[in-house]
Amino acid sequence: MRAIVVGAGVGGLAATLSLRRAGHEVTLVEQAARFTEIGAGIQLAPNATRLLRRLGLLDAVAAQAARPSHVSFRTWSDGAEICRYALGRAAEDAFGAPYLLLHRADLHQALVAAVPPSSVRLNTVVVGIDQDEESARVTTASGERLRADLVVAADGIRSAARRWLFGPDEAVFSRTIAYRALLPADEVADLGLPDLGLWLGPGRHFVHYWVRRGELLNVVAVFTAEAEAEAHAATESWTARAEPGEQLREFDGWDSRVLSVLERAGQMFRYGIHTRVPLARWNVGRVTLLGDSAHAMVPFQAQGAAQAIMDAAVLGDALADATPAEVPDALDRYVRRRLATATCMQAASARAGDDFHLPDGPEAQARNARMSAYADEHVFLPQATGWAVDVLDDRRP
Repeated sequence: MRAIVVGAGVGGLAATLSLRRAGHEVTLVEQAARFTEIGAGIQLAPNATRLLRRLGLLDAVAAQAARPSHVSFRTWSDGAEICRYALGRAAEDAFGAPYLLLHRADLHQALVAAVPPSSVRLNTVVVGIDQDEESARVTTASGERLRADLVVAADGIRSAARRWLFGPDEAVFSRTIAYRALLPADEVADLGLPDLGLWLGPGRHFVHYWVRRGELLNVVAVFTAEAEAEAHAATESWTARAEPGEQLREFDGWDSRVLSVLERAGQMFRYGIHTRVPLARWNVGRVTLLGDSAHAMVPFQAQGAAQAIMDAAVLGDALADATPAEVPDALDRYVRRRLATATCMQAASARAGDDFHLPDGPEAQARNARMSAYADEHVFLPQATGWAVDVLDDRRP
């Protein structure tokens, strides 16, 4: 069969590879004129790295990654450890695949390198998708019409395809804003930071972890926006810069190690975090959504990219033996296998953000006690129960 994938982010590239692995001819359409290094850190839990192994990419990705021994949760004011959970070799042995920390660009490049250049059309803007019973068609800004048996819209959180399929529906500002930066490891070596740290405080949390084989520290500092600041805060951008020193004012009073990292970061990037309202379905006929276009979520469970990779794996599996006439039914199966899980992860990520930002006092104390008690009884994070699930074991009709 012939497929067109719209959007060459992590989800679109993974979908292209998964569909090619299933034996189909795929054209990947991307509006950017070239692939560039963009973004910052990304976490990949075993539910995602297991699938990268099936695509033959795990070794290439892992070679660029850091492997944290543990994750440490800490209090905002003095850095006292609330609890810690094992990662590293213990998680790999338990779940059959590693937990990796890496630069998004390194993951993206590994995916790009696996797609034949002849299958990629860069600098191609899609302005419409239509279909009939026999085929689906993509119209480009140049007026060209590309025909295929199915179209996969992996066009991100600002998905135009989602609007074409289901009507007006805009990304929703989550009322959280993040600062991000990458620091050379030697600039923070004196701070004794854990491999992967989450510092929890009133209306804020701070995350840091190593990427690019431990050569860089990825830093993300998140705070809840006040209502009057929402219009300014809602900008979603990889390249918008914060005002000098802004991050220090937002995290005033935090542990000295947090402030040292934020100060040494210097100029930071600043962006509003957006989500999408859950959909009751992702597909219509021969066209389906995938990744952020279907289920963009806040990043507080570090599962956005993983869920897109899982979408791609299930999509390829659902279409493995399908004929062109069977595409609509195969896409129905893909959505049935993925929608509930991704929707639950959207909700869990939002709850985690609320939990991270509880005010000082009884609520935060109860949260910390609950987290500590859970860690006393369990080796791995609460969400690790989902890491053992292999999405390709689900073959529901």
